[in-house]
Amino acid sequence: MSTNPDSRLLFATRIVRMFSYGLLAVILALYLSAAGLSDAEIGLLLTLTLLGDTLISLWITTRADRFGRKRMLLIGSVLMIFAGGLFAFTRDFYLLLFAATIGVISPSGNEVGPFLAIEQSALAQTLPAEKRTQVFAWYQLAGSLATALGSLAGGGLAEILQNGGTAPLSSYRVIILIYAAFGLALGVLFNFVSPRVEVPANGNGNVKVNLLGLGKSSKTVIRLAALFSVDAFAGGFVVQSIVAYWFHVRYGVNPATLGAIFFGANIFAGISALSAAWIAKKIGLLNTMVFTHVPSNILLILVPLMPNLPLAITMLLLRFSISQMDVPTRQSYTLAVVSPEERSSAAGVTGIARTLGASLAPVFAAPLIGIPALSGLPFIISGVLKLVYDFSLFHSFKTIKPPEEQTVK
Repeated sequence: MSTNPDSRLLFATRIVRMFSYGLLAVILALYLSAAGLSDAEIGLLLTLTLLGDTLISLWITTRADRFGRKRMLLIGSVLMIFAGGLFAFTRDFYLLLFAATIGVISPSGNEVGPFLAIEQSALAQTLPAEKRTQVFAWYQLAGSLATALGSLAGGGLAEILQNGGTAPLSSYRVIILIYAAFGLALGVLFNFVSPRVEVPANGNGNVKVNLLGLGKSSKTVIRLAALFSVDAFAGGFVVQSIVAYWFHVRYGVNPATLGAIFFGANIFAGISALSAAWIAKKIGLLNTMVFTHVPSNILLILVPLMPNLPLAITMLLLRFSISQMDVPTRQSYTLAVVSPEERSSAAGVTGIARTLGASLAPVFAAPLIGIPALSGLPFIISGVLKLVYDFSLFHSFKTIKPPEEQTVK
C-alpha cells in the first residue's frame, strides 16, 4: 500500500469524514422527528439532502482536475460546516430544506459530497494499476471502521445525554454540532495536501472535454452512471437513517442499541471490502462486483421477513458481511477504464449519478415505514431493484476489461 504523505493524509481525511457521517446518520431521522417533522417531511428532507449534494458535487468534481483538487476539497468542507451548523440551530422546515439542499450532510452514513471522487483520483494517480484495487479496499475499510465507530458514538452519546436529563431534541442537536466541528477539522487537514495530488500541468491541457469534464471516455462513463444510478436508487430505500428508523418503529430499538447494530454492520462491511481485492485478483473486477452483490441483495429482502428482532439483525449483519465487496472493485473498475486525465470527472459523474438515484428513494421509503402493513416494503423493493442492476451490469460490461486484466491469459 502507498505510504507517501499525501496518501496518508487522504486516508486521515476519509476516516474523519466517515466517522462524522456515522455519528450523524444514526440520529438524523430521530432528530427531525423530535423537531416536529412528519414522516413525509422527513422523507422529503432526506431526499433533498441527497439531491442538493448531487448538484453541488457535480459542479465541484467536474472542475477539480482543471481548477485544483485541493481547492475543491476545501470548498466541500465549508459546505459540510454550513449544513451542520444550520441543522443544529433551526427547527424551521424551510431553513432545514435550504441547508439540506446547499450543504453537505449524510443521511445514510455513506459518502456524499465531492470528497470521494477527488480523493480517489488523487490516490490513483500515485499508484501502479495492480495496486489500485488493494489500496481502494483499505481505503474502504478505513471508512467503514470509522463509520462503525461514529455510529456507536452517535447512538451512545445520545443515550448518555438523555439518561443524564437532556431532552432528546437537545441531545441530537449536540451531535449535529459535533458533525459541523468535524467539517472544520476536515478543512484543516485538506489544507496540508501537497500539489502532487493535482493533475500534472500537461496532463489535460490539450484534451477537449464536455460540460461534464469528459472527453473520449464519455460514452463509457455515461453507461456506467446510468446503471449505478439504478443501484443507488434501490439503496436509497434502505439508507442507514431509514433502516435505523425502521428498527425504532418496528421493534422500539433505542439509540444506543441502534448505534451498536450499525457498529457491527459497518465492521462487517469493512471486512467484506478488504476481501474484495483478493477475490478480484482471482475472478476479475466486474465478476466480483456482480457475483458478491447477488446474495447480499437476497439477504436484504429477508430482513423484514424475519419474525423477531434477533433474526432481523442477523440477516442485516449477514448482508453487510458481503455487501461492500462491490464498492472498491466498482471504484477501481471505473477509474481503470477511463483516461487518467478524466478520472475526477468520471468518478464525480458516476458518484453523482449514484447520489441522484439514492436521493429519490427516501421520500417514498419513510412514509411506508409509518404504515405497519407496508413497513418492510422498502427492503424488498431495494433488493429486487439491485438484482436487476447486477444482471444488467454484467450483460453490458462483460467484454470491457481494465488494463491489468487484459494481459492475463
